[in-house]
Amino acid sequence: MDPDARRRHPHPRRAAPPPRARGVRPLWQARLSTDVVPYLRRHGVPIRYGHVRRDWPAATYQTAFAHDRSSGGAEMPSAARPFTPELVTRLVSRGVLIAPITLHTGVASPEAHEPPYAEHYTVPEATAALVGHVRARGRRVIAVGTTAVRALETAVDAAGRVQASSGWTEHIVTPEGGVRTVDGLLTGLHEPRSSHLMMLTAIAGLDLLTATYEAALAERYLWHEFGDLNLILPG
Repeated sequence: MDPDARRRHPHPRRAAPPPRARGVRPLWQARLSTDVVPYLRRHGVPIRYGHVRRDWPAATYQTAFAHDRSSGGAEMPSAARPFTPELVTRLVSRGVLIAPITLHTGVASPEAHEPPYAEHYTVPEATAALVGHVRARGRRVIAVGTTAVRALETAVDAAGRVQASSGWTEHIVTPEGGVRTVDGLLTGLHEPRSSHLMMLTAIAGLDLLTATYEAALAERYLWHEFGDLNLILPG
């Protein structure tokens, strides 16, 4: 070991876990002798999926829609990654309305069958009004990413109207609960047993979703981060 490494890198002090009970995993806590966020900005690298062969700078994880670059999610909102400023301009020029929404993404799937972490979201008043305006006229609301769906479904009231709101959401979209705010979804390809797939099933139905993933596997499409994007519309 480099004798100067301890001076360059703060030494993490690990707290011993409590005695392990049956079926319970121990929790390790790491404490640094310096501020965590500056340390991570200097030495950390973004989460990287197996098909991404090398590290990319954090700037490449930002989307064309990003406005808060000082804080945010633990993972890239990957569905919006293919959108460039030029593409957004072309869409707007052809009459597509684009509304801002924020959900700071947590780690997508902590473990198989585990729900996602609570995530902080904001649905601005202008966005809530635009969604209501579009739906009242029988037009379609297409979400860019599962994060946008989760935020909208958190902000919808009992009458099915999206209201401006902000806070932390633990809402999970399921086929049983359905969706009330969107008519389609642009999304990447997600891992089996994830909460994202439950959301996709709620929007597309099991038959269409199964056919979609069979085609994706057959054509060797790339999964999730920096991967391929597909538009899901209910049959």
